[in-house]
Amino acid sequence: MPEYDDDLRLALELADAADRTTMERFRALDLVVETKPDMTPVSEADKAAEAVIRAGIEAARPDDAILGEEYGLKGGGPRRWVVDPIDGTKNYVRGVPVWATLISLMAQSADGTFRPVVGVVSAPALGRRWWASEGGGAYAGGALGETTPIGVSKVAALEDASFGYSSLSGWEERGRLDGFLDLARKVWRTRAYGDFWPYMMVAEGSLDLCGEPELNLWDMAAIAVVVQEAGGRFTSLDGVDGVHGGNAVASNGLLHEPLLTHLRPRD
Repeated sequence: MPEYDDDLRLALELADAADRTTMERFRALDLVVETKPDMTPVSEADKAAEAVIRAGIEAARPDDAILGEEYGLKGGGPRRWVVDPIDGTKNYVRGVPVWATLISLMAQSADGTFRPVVGVVSAPALGRRWWASEGGGAYAGGALGETTPIGVSKVAALEDASFGYSSLSGWEERGRLDGFLDLARKVWRTRAYGDFWPYMMVAEGSLDLCGEPELNLWDMAAIAVVVQEAGGRFTSLDGVDGVHGGNAVASNGLLHEPLLTHLRPRD
């Protein structure tokens, strides 16, 4: 039995509770939305879902630390849960169904760094969920309750690849727009899905590569486990494996080096 099976079961139960909380307020006409200091929106549903998840972790794993987007870090030690209660809040508050709750467990490695070992990505408005644990493979399920093992594509040429991204502005701000546009011209197809979704499509094999130029740890921890356990690769734009680079690219592995080459800053 993979080492983190019990933690994965807990994460799935926490996602169930979060889904009930978020769906109850999705498209509510009286939804309360505030603006955070970084000028991004936060809804009452974000706060409520994170509170539900935190309460579940504190009850089941009282010795574990918790880092959440809305309420910060609590606790310490070698195990840390990382939570984004609603990834895609801007979609959520506009009634767009492309948003998800991201729940990850990170474990401390021998060098002191933390790596994600459990990931659950739950998108109840889409009727989809993805999950994985280190050494246990990656899976997806739908509204009918089915569970399917997932894996990345075998596409080996950029000319045959489908590329997902978020927006153009971030690439321009970081001096990577020229490379991004060159990549977009090179590949077979591009689509701006945004947030968690393109990473899950890479894990399922319906996209071949994707990336975002600016991300937080809670945006990446859960999705990285799913991509990697599906056979893909997840790195920073500088090619460093893991979730600590402040940005991310994901691929089926076969296309990762060409992807990184195109997205390097231009002089």
